[in-house]
Amino acid sequence: MKEYFENAASNWQKYRQRRSYYWNSITDYVGYYIHPDNTVLEIGCGTGELIASVNGSHKVGIDFCESLIEQARKAHPNDVDFYVMEAENITLDEKFDVVVLSNLVGFLDDIEKVLREIRKVCHERTRVIVTSYNRLWEPMIRFAEFIHIKRRTPQQNWISRDDLCNMLYLSGFETYRFNSNMLCPVYIPLISPLFNKVVSHLPLMGALSLNNYFFARPMPEDGDWVKRYSVSVVIPARNESGNIRAAVERIPDMGSHTEIIFVEGNSTDDTWDEIQRISNEYAGKRDIKIMRQDGRGKGDAVRKGYAAATGDILMILDADLTVPPEDLPKFYRAIATGKGEFVNGVRLVYPMEQEAMRTLNNIGNHFFSRLFSWILETPVKDTLCGTKVMFRTDYLRLAEGRKFFGDFDPFGDFDLLFGAYKLNLRIVDLPIRYRERKYGSTNISRFRHGFILLRMSVFAATKIRFR
Repeated sequence: MKEYFENAASNWQKYRQRRSYYWNSITDYVGYYIHPDNTVLEIGCGTGELIASVNGSHKVGIDFCESLIEQARKAHPNDVDFYVMEAENITLDEKFDVVVLSNLVGFLDDIEKVLREIRKVCHERTRVIVTSYNRLWEPMIRFAEFIHIKRRTPQQNWISRDDLCNMLYLSGFETYRFNSNMLCPVYIPLISPLFNKVVSHLPLMGALSLNNYFFARPMPEDGDWVKRYSVSVVIPARNESGNIRAAVERIPDMGSHTEIIFVEGNSTDDTWDEIQRISNEYAGKRDIKIMRQDGRGKGDAVRKGYAAATGDILMILDADLTVPPEDLPKFYRAIATGKGEFVNGVRLVYPMEQEAMRTLNNIGNHFFSRLFSWILETPVKDTLCGTKVMFRTDYLRLAEGRKFFGDFDPFGDFDLLFGAYKLNLRIVDLPIRYRERKYGSTNISRFRHGFILLRMSVFAATKIRFR
């Protein structure tokens, strides 16, 4: 195998340039999930086009072919540190935020051994991105080699999606997302963008696409999680006077410290006065912060509360208490033990109390759950459950990159969901029992807010699926 690459090295860069449409599509897709502050390692980097093109505060490329590494160093002398190194024996003494294996696994003698080596350069939040080609394309690839429009390559490993997921699992990684795209690997004006950016993302078409993408992370270990993190619970409250005391009394202590933050949202009842009364009454007993909202909408309230939060973990609790505060420790456990990095509450699993959700709302939630699961390439059963949980460090990164999706979400749920996807976080659903509200009435307008959701869905699809 090494002899093949050494012989091909002399015209490797020219060959890639002539087929830049195909290779750039892989680079662009992988680069979408890599951020400027990430440290990045590419294994099997070749002449370094991918690793040099993506974001990263510190980038390293390794390859076992010395001739390819020499060319990479000449082409990218200042952007990337390149080393001649075998994937089966990684000797780097550092941990990386992102590790990329692009079109490499098909050439490896022992895939599992390489994946175990990767564990040495991973910390607990590392992301591993593996790209490979769909073996359904094998006859077309061999035909392209036969008529000399593609370089002839040695026979590669026959790896199915399940095969690679299983080897990642055996090596201590969890595959948390899979995607595929590209139906037309050469550039044909209008045709290639249509088929690759739109048609390949339609239901069932992914199975026919050329490129497969696997996203994995080191499998979490429980460890000493009970008191590991502090928690901030942000409660947006508009016309919820009758629920303020119950919220304070029912929120359990979690982690090393629990902070409660009320953000009052221009109420027409005495909610603000009640918040002040309860805060004074519990002074010295509970850590409570109170503030009034400047803008409008739950999303604005959440952002204001998060900006003031000091906890390691950020939680949202709707002041109507339809999500029981007693369920919050479930969310703490899920994120503190590493089972998820963005924990999304789900109201649609357990039977609801009779008046908990109106019929049209229920139908709408089921529709949007399927739509957003497709957009986010991750099962998200309930997009509008008010309780969502993430680490504050991740939220700060999300806030820095908010301009990518824009600031037009009045609910706040989708700002967080889209941002978590862009940060490549492990999104997990956590079922809860949804209760009837005991005080007040909902602030949600079914039809007006439904049209807003549809507009956001279309926008998100263009930024995620059809990019």
